Amino acid sequence: MDRPDRRWTVLTHHARVLAAIAREPSARLRDLAVSCEITERAVQAVVADLEEGGYLRRGRVGRHNRYTLSLDQPFRHPAGARLCVRALVELAAGQADRHRGDTQVPH
Repeated sequence: MDRPDRRWTVLTHHARVLAAIAREPSARLRDLAVSCEITERAVQAVVADLEEGGYLRRGRVGRHNRYTLSLDQPFRHPAGARLCVRALVELAAGQADRHRGDTQVPH
């Protein structure tokens, strides 16, 4: 198979947007969309879901939004209820460091 299967992904749009906001809390929706490789409209819906669910707060800084994550908020699904947003953010930050070459990956 020449291209990866695009019918599903391990990380949902919500997880990818959370990780992107953790990396850049003042990112514009357009920039989040590019980073997450989803539409701006999808990012807007995800941010609304996350805000409604208590996973983030939106505040204004001048003409732009700045997001604050609730890092100790547990995941919604019962199977992940013992984990919190902080675990996802730390995992995503570690992955970003590895992609930049800042961290050695153990063999």
